[in-house]
Amino acid sequence: MDLIIRNAAVQGHAASGTVDIGIEGGRIVAVEKALSADAEVLDVGGRLVSPGFIETHIHLDKSCLLGRCASKRGDLEEAIAEVSRAKRDFTAEDVYERGSRTLRKAISQGTTHMRTHLEVDPIVGLRSLDGVEQLAEDYRWAIDLDICVFPQEGLLNNPGTDELMVEALRRGCRVVGAAPYTDSDPHGQMDRIFEMAREFDVDIDMHLDLSLDPTSLALDYVCELTERFKYGGRVTIGHVTKLSAVSPQRFAEAARRMADTGVALTVLPSTDLFLMGRDADRNVPRGVTPCHHLLDYGVNCSLSTNNVLNPFTPFGDCSLVRMANLYANVAHVGSAEHMQDCFDMVSERSARMLRLDDYGVAPGCAADLVVLDCVDKAQAISENAPVLFGFKRGRRSFTRLPVELHAPA
Repeated sequence: MDLIIRNAAVQGHAASGTVDIGIEGGRIVAVEKALSADAEVLDVGGRLVSPGFIETHIHLDKSCLLGRCASKRGDLEEAIAEVSRAKRDFTAEDVYERGSRTLRKAISQGTTHMRTHLEVDPIVGLRSLDGVEQLAEDYRWAIDLDICVFPQEGLLNNPGTDELMVEALRRGCRVVGAAPYTDSDPHGQMDRIFEMAREFDVDIDMHLDLSLDPTSLALDYVCELTERFKYGGRVTIGHVTKLSAVSPQRFAEAARRMADTGVALTVLPSTDLFLMGRDADRNVPRGVTPCHHLLDYGVNCSLSTNNVLNPFTPFGDCSLVRMANLYANVAHVGSAEHMQDCFDMVSERSARMLRLDDYGVAPGCAADLVVLDCVDKAQAISENAPVLFGFKRGRRSFTRLPVELHAPA
């Protein structure tokens, strides 16, 4: 063996107390008590060891733009317009530098897999793709990076965008996205995205239903297309803040439809809180869909960061534990069971969404692991437990020292 992580608390092994995790050749080869081998040993003292966190929805290409963009109204329309203006000056080098800052934060917070959404259109061309492709290559030692290419400012109403998206897919992007609410023909954009996905055999991840007007839900049409083309398990929709404003009956109806067709949901708590409810002068709606209730219907859900330090979200340290804690506060999560659900929505459920088949703490799984300063998943979320160590394919990627108090002598 190359490494033994000793005295680890691993969810599912609570009855046997702590266990040792044996790692060899970048994979877990044993999870049992009292492992013995000629290997490096890291004793974690009963702390929680989990598979690495998974960022299912982030925008590396437009992160760290606060110094270039205004945020006076703080609404979605302003954010899109400000970034549209700023991206005229994007270069591959600029995208790489800003994305690197964000990616290093994510790595240091325990993220080992990431799906980044990336804009292409005639304004920016493929310059952002050039920068992010280089990021993916240069940071493979710490994180696996998938690219979802999408048309932020419309597809059918934005000549030249379709060709750029097709070229990005030809270059190897493995996910295709959408933002139909900015298109002159929202259903037409969704139709075209499903066409691209089938042509290139890639997954789909759409920005959807980003408002608080519940009179219509685009998710209904996405479910229809998913069922028609037998794409269940390969379609994710993000935001869907409209579900926070529907009646309980409509919520249940949408949940059952999503579960039946295999459409998953990513909720972006920080962005959704920041952008929604801007027209209210009191009792401001939160605009965050209570996705832990969707789990009861069989819908797979994740929690993710979305934007970092830009007009869509002028915050962000890329901690998915903090994001899950924020969601738990906003969504009135109180039980240990639901706290554990929040943890799973930045780890195991996210892995299912990205269709990772070697994720977990079990023999045969990739040794992509994090050690948290807590003993179980519920405590990690309720106490915002810091991540102390990270491993990518069995190699340590970062170390954070536990806090030390210095009492007077």
